[in-house]
Amino acid sequence: MIFAVLFEDDFARAVEIRRRFMPEHLSFLERHGSAILTAGPLRDVAGEPMGGLWLVDAEDADSVSKLIEADPFWPVGLRRSHRILEWQRVFHQGRTLAPTAPTIETRNPPPLPGKGLEA
Repeated sequence: MIFAVLFEDDFARAVEIRRRFMPEHLSFLERHGSAILTAGPLRDVAGEPMGGLWLVDAEDADSVSKLIEADPFWPVGLRRSHRILEWQRVFHQGRTLAPTAPTIETRNPPPLPGKGLEA
């Protein structure tokens, strides 16, 4: 399963923490490259740093949490908060991909009370 991880950084400390720990962070990403598919900073439209984004291939959200906590940026306080979200790719390089799970339009709603299928 693919998860998107959105990080919000502690902006007051971000410049110093990134300067000191970026080599360790990049080494960590390389060591965990089979799970962390892509990673990078997020900026607002004015170019101000806002945090970061990872796409992670993992069995469950607990596994993602363990990766986050193992990142050298975690114990030094760069990350103010994070969100772990399930992500499904439905469009890639100009093509719509076949869905791997029913979409909301194809799900059958449960019968209303008293409106079930009669035998």
